[in-house]
Amino acid sequence: MKKTILLSFAFICFTNLTVFAQQTTEYVWWNPAQSMFPVIEGQGWSGQSIQKPYDRLPAQAEKSVRKEVWSLSHNAAGLLIRFRASTDQVVVRYTVSGKQTALPHMPATGVSGVDLYAVNSDGNQLWCAGKYTFGDTIQYRFTGLEPNDPYHQKGREYRLYLPLYNSVSWLEIGVPQGVTFTPLAVRNDKPIVIYGTSIAQGACASRPGMAWTAILGRKLDRPIINLGFSGNGRLEKEVVDLLPDIDAKLYVLDCLPNLVATVGIKPDEIKSRIIESVKMLRQRKPLTPILLVEHAGYTEGSLNPTRRQLYTEVNELMQQAFAQLKSEGVQKLYLLPKSAINLSNDAMVDGTHPTDLGMQQYADAYERSIRPILNEPVGEISTMKPITQYRDARNYDWETRHNDILARLKTKPPRILFFGNSITHFWGGEPKSTPANGVDSWNASMEPLGVQNMGYGWDRIENVLWRVYHGELDGYSPAQIVLMIGTNNLQYNTDSEISEGLGFLVRAMQARQPNAAILMIGILPRRQMEARIAALNQRIAQVAGEVNATFIQPGTVFLKPDGKIDESFFSDGLHPNAEGYRQFAAKLVPYLKAPEPAPKARK
Repeated sequence: MKKTILLSFAFICFTNLTVFAQQTTEYVWWNPAQSMFPVIEGQGWSGQSIQKPYDRLPAQAEKSVRKEVWSLSHNAAGLLIRFRASTDQVVVRYTVSGKQTALPHMPATGVSGVDLYAVNSDGNQLWCAGKYTFGDTIQYRFTGLEPNDPYHQKGREYRLYLPLYNSVSWLEIGVPQGVTFTPLAVRNDKPIVIYGTSIAQGACASRPGMAWTAILGRKLDRPIINLGFSGNGRLEKEVVDLLPDIDAKLYVLDCLPNLVATVGIKPDEIKSRIIESVKMLRQRKPLTPILLVEHAGYTEGSLNPTRRQLYTEVNELMQQAFAQLKSEGVQKLYLLPKSAINLSNDAMVDGTHPTDLGMQQYADAYERSIRPILNEPVGEISTMKPITQYRDARNYDWETRHNDILARLKTKPPRILFFGNSITHFWGGEPKSTPANGVDSWNASMEPLGVQNMGYGWDRIENVLWRVYHGELDGYSPAQIVLMIGTNNLQYNTDSEISEGLGFLVRAMQARQPNAAILMIGILPRRQMEARIAALNQRIAQVAGEVNATFIQPGTVFLKPDGKIDESFFSDGLHPNAEGYRQFAAKLVPYLKAPEPAPKARK
């Protein structure tokens, strides 16, 4: 869900927006806490279940958790706000309830600052530099932004990360009057929930976007719920009891830095807390993966035996607890050991808390561990790296279509899925699209077979991979998956990168739907690229054999005897017209799985 606000004089009276003049620019302001739909991402609880808009624990927790944990839960660590705007500047003003000053080992920009990232039309995440002033009201100004990407004039997405070690009392985002501003709802993806210590909360990142949890969220492109409590992440029952309230993709327990001997908790109790925490989660969430994390160590540990003993002892307890849990049959339980985190000598500010370099190393280690758990591998080439896109803002909204299709898959599970780009998207079917150039042939040939249109205009192979990783093949059992993708990669990738990317994508599909037959369709011929596509399709046919998929080339119906396309079947040399879709359907339908005949009634 999203709500678009045209920032013009007509909207000065709009609730939650106020205008003020600064220099020669008038700004319109939006307060996320007063939004009509959820926009503050990174909260496991929201709305009436929390006391204050930017809290990280529900109001009920005040009666159960220790006061130190409750106080830290007001810090905005891990929270972010998404919006879309076509603007050359963004201004953020806000107040915090705590001191704005730096900690002895952490700058004020990390403690109390905000951080802005842009997501361009190709899905790449880019950092925005801001000028800031601290005072009763803190202000960040992000100026000199290129308002639009080359594809259209509808702007791009922005993600604003909130302070790591301070509590936001009030916040507004401003853009110049007259531009289009679109608040974006909290993403539908199940979040990764992280229960940890000051390191998880964000100490000692130079800015909020450099906390390892934030970096990990960008790497996996998933919501992260940061339940790091500085000095107070101790695997306490009262906190662990709250975690199953969140329908998580993965639970991460990274509390050993606050359970070393100097805290005063006995070894048997530490081991018991690890075991009981896992069992409590598993009881209420029997299928959700759980990742236990060892203490990453201290950078001076190799020279300081006393410090080395602290993390060595708790890591041994973790290993014992993990082995016991696995021997008792606990499934989907994983361990991230210290050796896999492998922090370098320069990774910490004070031997305990990471620098930005250390945060990056933490995030890298987590990504290496989590991708196999979620079965979301990435490759070295662009066609093997899942990513979103926002290239066609004129005809549809990519994120909205993804959410609409997810909802449709839940209510009307299809027999056959047809993944593709605009050639598929603008053929026909539901959700309805504009334009739709072949509705009659879709209704006549695809609809009776129970085909779900999974095409997205402007999609490339890597965009379909993202969609596969983010739920479009989960929760139902189709008989067949049809895949026709790659024409939008021709300008950016070699034939080898395209064919290898298709193989990578098909394996990801098979991992989620092992019983579905895969039908790979060769890239359709297009104007002035006929020869290259013909050669590329030979490569794709070989890949289909390697992944045990069926390969067909119905697109040959569009070719004349000289190998050039027949323009009478196209609207623009790429997209079929109504007659082209009819011809294509006639070639395709024989390869689509027909419904199983209904069993005959016994006489």
